[in-house]
Amino acid sequence: MFDSLKEMLGLGPSVDYPSLVKQGAIILDVRSKGEFAGGHIKGAVNIPVDQLNANLHRIPHKDKTIITCCASGMRSGSAKRILQSNGYKNVHNGGGWAGLQYKIK
Repeated sequence: MFDSLKEMLGLGPSVDYPSLVKQGAIILDVRSKGEFAGGHIKGAVNIPVDQLNANLHRIPHKDKTIITCCASGMRSGSAKRILQSNGYKNVHNGGGWAGLQYKIK
């Protein structure tokens, strides 16, 4: 249970986010359109988590590395599970977008 909570919050094993981004990882911001408009990581794709299942076609390559982010890490954890349950193989929960932005600089 505790491990699941840590994973949802992006507190799992250390991930080299800068390297993943340099290698072409997709940053998937799953906040609402309004939240995204208020600030986001340059180049991020915005698909709100409640619309993710209906928009998987926007992320066609299931082998591509995806880093999910949101405001705190909860919705991005949900997005990670949705993607993995739909066959996406290399998905990381980046947690909150502001923290992720700091990590990838």
